[in-house]
Amino acid sequence: MRLIVGLGNPGDKYARNRHNIGFMAADEIHRAHSSFAPWRSRFQAQVSEGRIGTEKVLLMKPSTYMNESGRAVGEAMRFYKIEPQDVCVIYDELDLPPAKFRMKTGGGHGGHNGLRSITAHIGESYRRLRLGIGHPGDKKLVSNYVLGDFAKADADWLEPLLRAIADHAALLAAGQDSQFANKLTLSLSPDKGKTAQPAGSAAGSGPAKKPKQQSHIRQAGQNPAARLPKSGPMADMLRKLLGNKDAD
Repeated sequence: MRLIVGLGNPGDKYARNRHNIGFMAADEIHRAHSSFAPWRSRFQAQVSEGRIGTEKVLLMKPSTYMNESGRAVGEAMRFYKIEPQDVCVIYDELDLPPAKFRMKTGGGHGGHNGLRSITAHIGESYRRLRLGIGHPGDKKLVSNYVLGDFAKADADWLEPLLRAIADHAALLAAGQDSQFANKLTLSLSPDKGKTAQPAGSAAGSGPAKKPKQQSHIRQAGQNPAARLPKSGPMADMLRKLLGNKDAD
């Protein structure tokens, strides 16, 4: 059994908060994979069991509020005998720009109250998917910022990010974090398949290259006087100018 935990705060009041991006990711995985049962209350959380690829997965959204998330995670782990390395926690990261992400295993909590609680209950060696939400620029603004809703314009990067996480969740469930990160990066990158065509080609931009003009006076292997008239005053004058009196 794998445990994928999205962090956030329960209730409609917080549903669109930046702090709830972990809940949003869990919801998107749930929607994208039809094997999951409806959400139900258990382990002080909303949970759903299902399969992603070949792995049996328990999706979780703790109902304990962010700073007590570890209680729900610890209870589910003890029940299913899940090891910390089989737990992946998805959460918001102030120190990453919007639409950026990082995968890592272990480490500190970085001041995140949800991680602080989980670490207190299960130790540090669980896996983390950090989703960037940006920083307001001033420590005093952080609380209102993370508990504020995403702006409408954020949908341009937020929705593709959540879809990509759900699309590649089989790698996440299998513990293939490097492959998951690579796939996610490719999904979120601009289309790199369109390579620039050479100038002048059918799909290229810019004017077509002009063919090199051939000299009408001197070409390789030709005597310039070979094209002169054979006789007459004009022929004699041109031969003198070209310094070739014996061309004929």
